[in-house]
Amino acid sequence: MLKIYGIPACNTMKKTFEYLQSKGIPFEFINYKKNGISSDELRGFIDQLSLDKVFNKQGSTYRQLPEEIKLALNDPQKAFEFLLEKNSAIKRPILVDKNKMITGFNELELDKWLNI
Repeated sequence: MLKIYGIPACNTMKKTFEYLQSKGIPFEFINYKKNGISSDELRGFIDQLSLDKVFNKQGSTYRQLPEEIKLALNDPQKAFEFLLEKNSAIKRPILVDKNKMITGFNELELDKWLNI
């Protein structure tokens, strides 16, 4: 079954839920704001998608950081630890279907990814 990782209050997540429901695609939602995210899950996202695609540097969690912390987060290990602690800085949504993953919401890309 398709899994969607994210936080429920996010507008992009809401769009994704509505999109999938309109297509009749069942999914399981994993709320990492409430339940956290394991280091193995996060490592899997980064390994398959890349740190640049998983780390949401457009969001307020990142933008509100002091410049010296932003510079420190250029180190991949520090960025990984930051994302484990501040999971609201993980790009949303991350969709997982078996061994394939995609992040973000773009209807055309999702249609292609889902083969519909």
